[in-house]
Amino acid sequence: MTDPVVSVVIPGYNGADFIGATLASLGAQTLTDWEAIVVDDRSTDATRDIVRDWADPRVRLVEQAENGGPVRARNRGVALARGRYIAGLDQDDLCRPERLAMQVAYLEAHRDVALVGTQAEQLRDGRVSAMHYAPHTTPDLIAWLSWIENPVVWSTVMIRADIARALDPFTRPEMLYAEDFDLYHRVAPLGRIARIDRPLLLYRQHAGGASKRFTDTMERAAMRVLAARHAPLLGTAAASGLAQLLVTHNMGGTPVPDRATLLRLGTGIATLQAAFLAAHRPDRESARLIRWETARRWARIGRAGLRSGTVGLADVLAARPPHLGLGYAGVETLLWSGAIGAVRRLRRAA
Repeated sequence: MTDPVVSVVIPGYNGADFIGATLASLGAQTLTDWEAIVVDDRSTDATRDIVRDWADPRVRLVEQAENGGPVRARNRGVALARGRYIAGLDQDDLCRPERLAMQVAYLEAHRDVALVGTQAEQLRDGRVSAMHYAPHTTPDLIAWLSWIENPVVWSTVMIRADIARALDPFTRPEMLYAEDFDLYHRVAPLGRIARIDRPLLLYRQHAGGASKRFTDTMERAAMRVLAARHAPLLGTAAASGLAQLLVTHNMGGTPVPDRATLLRLGTGIATLQAAFLAAHRPDRESARLIRWETARRWARIGRAGLRSGTVGLADVLAARPPHLGLGYAGVETLLWSGAIGAVRRLRRAA
């Protein structure tokens, strides 16, 4: 038996409602030389039966002896993978037909890239819509965004198998639900991370998804990732404080509570960006995208505070980093958000 080009690793747990459609999306791939390793984490529904009876011989079922969580299930699948490349996929997400072929071609053409993701769309209640990720990327932009947020959807990832095996463990159980974000930081010293800007995955949004059910756990782990990343630059205490602000207000979208918090966040983002640009020296296009995408995020943070009524327009203007201006939001947009916030403040006072 020859080894496949790609091993697709799928942790499974009580996914009977979704796993069939996910496996069918692999069956429709234009690249046919793949294996799918479904590691069942002691499901109590029909997940194992569906996978065991799947007609495609390229699909393998691996059964865990006891429930150990998705990180350990994924790590076992990676250990058993025979492919030259390893693709991540969650049990409820759907691959577009060209996904595996385009990612293999990208990695073959870019030997400096260790891991490549793709753009994704979300699938909610049968409707497909865009996700709030950067529409256009370069590896330098992905590297910068990883300093302030998680820039890549896990189910879009493909990594070189030799890089995956150089990591021990592949993903860390102590970073549960942010283990992918942690992985990107651990991969970065071994090779570049890139993204294909074409949406090649449907990310299924539903109430039972882990990202919905375990938000607090995910946010705590993400704070640990960012605090460790920025401690050499900022010091441990300052890095931990900024990590909390980034996860809460940039990644989580929670409105800032006051002007002082907005000022600390803006100053922190500006400090990190200056340090990144000095260290990485990106080309002109990447530098433009870095400034633009940072400005977009700053506008979103400011607009959320204005709409909630926790800060006013004067606060946003005073706290903004000089090089960001108003982001992509003009004065009219911010004034409208501020008017909504004023109404909400009046309602709370009443």
